[in-house]
Amino acid sequence: MISFTISLVALVLGYLLYGRFIERIIAPDNRVTPAVAKADGLDFIVLPNWKVFMIQFLNIAGTGPIFGAIMGAKFGPVAYLWIVFGCIFAGATHDYLSGMLSMRNDGAGLPELIGKYLGKTTKSVMLVFTVLLLIMVGTVFVYSPAVILHTMGGDTMMWVAIIFFYYIIATMLPIDKIIGKVYPLFAFSLLFMAGALMVWLFLHWPTVPELWNTFYNLGAATHPDTWKDNIFPALFITVACGAISGFHATQSPLMARCVKSEHMGRPIFYGAMITEGIVALIWATVSSWFFYGNPAPGYELIEQATAGFQTSAPAVVNLVCNDWLGVAGAILAMLGVVAAPITSGDTALRSARLIVAEWLKLDQRPIPKRLMICVPLFACSIAMLVWQIENPDGFNTIWQYFGWSNQALSVFTLWTITVYLVREKKPYVVTLIPALFMTFVCSTYIFVSKQMLGIGEAGYFCGVVCLIIACVWFIVWLRKERNNH
Repeated sequence: MISFTISLVALVLGYLLYGRFIERIIAPDNRVTPAVAKADGLDFIVLPNWKVFMIQFLNIAGTGPIFGAIMGAKFGPVAYLWIVFGCIFAGATHDYLSGMLSMRNDGAGLPELIGKYLGKTTKSVMLVFTVLLLIMVGTVFVYSPAVILHTMGGDTMMWVAIIFFYYIIATMLPIDKIIGKVYPLFAFSLLFMAGALMVWLFLHWPTVPELWNTFYNLGAATHPDTWKDNIFPALFITVACGAISGFHATQSPLMARCVKSEHMGRPIFYGAMITEGIVALIWATVSSWFFYGNPAPGYELIEQATAGFQTSAPAVVNLVCNDWLGVAGAILAMLGVVAAPITSGDTALRSARLIVAEWLKLDQRPIPKRLMICVPLFACSIAMLVWQIENPDGFNTIWQYFGWSNQALSVFTLWTITVYLVREKKPYVVTLIPALFMTFVCSTYIFVSKQMLGIGEAGYFCGVVCLIIACVWFIVWLRKERNNH
């Protein structure tokens, strides 16, 4: 619990100190924001600041900081380091600057921003890549809530149909009609659940592994029977939403179209990510007790789970919330494992609609033009869902590819922001270092992961080569950029 307390304080100080430092770099001013300049009553709408924060938090959070932290805790308390340092120096910086960059480019989506700063070819590749990622998000967050709802009654496919019907409505309607009204409630529930668990932790002070007791074991998971992968790069792919997630850069433009003043950027974008990091930290600690406490009440349950992540993570949430928080906890747990993923799915598909519309230059105010984009998107998502259901390990397969592609998207976002900072003659090192690190993580994962190339130990050497190439590319580009200006 000492490691948890120190990490918690570090996240708060990160927002107060490093967040202010990043704010000074971007230098928000009083320019007219897209929410005002391009108000259309559909996607560009000024919303109250507190509501924008709650929507942004739920958009980027969902069950990510819960499920990811639960799986990441299997590596032991070393996960604290990634959550704290990743969140402060990479994730929150990534979310804040991508949101501000969108605001300063008329609310542009991520592929448009990538195209402006990394070139048209990269834009074309990332357009397809981003839309596929968003479709995967919508797909993976349909079936697992449907399975849980099935335990309450009704057929699983009936719940799938209901969730998809909700997706269509939420994707099509103006952002203030459903998302603006429902999301703050769900975000409050998620925060209340995390807050209640934190209070429980401080009141009971359970015995959990401390960072310095297991820091020496950085090669593999703390408990060899619960996780087989090496910490690098697996931990940095597993814990995404609690540290850094490329998916967030597709969500920040949604709220960049609803913010009235640039001065609210830090509390909304940087603050929401720090809040998510705190949620991840709480669940990592809860899971440490669950897996490695004395006694470890959840280890046997996880060992008996047959459906992997799809079963174990919701099982941890339900068991802990019911045991610790009683009836209220059961309700909050249901919101956490059902409502939260659904709300991630609908905003993912909404982002996909806006990205495609931006690419095709289709005005989204007429409903038929919205349908022109939504129908193919939902058809692709349904086809992916059918494949997922028909394959025994379909959920895990899609989730693993989603995890890597999610982090790969953060790489391109960080490089985009770095180029912007260079051209604006601002301290670009704040995103260059995270960009290089995530480039190393994602390229290494491609080579060593069994789901990708799976070449074993040689993959680490290949990852280093990719890192060197990235460094050389940046140095060459930087010299050309400076010579041209």
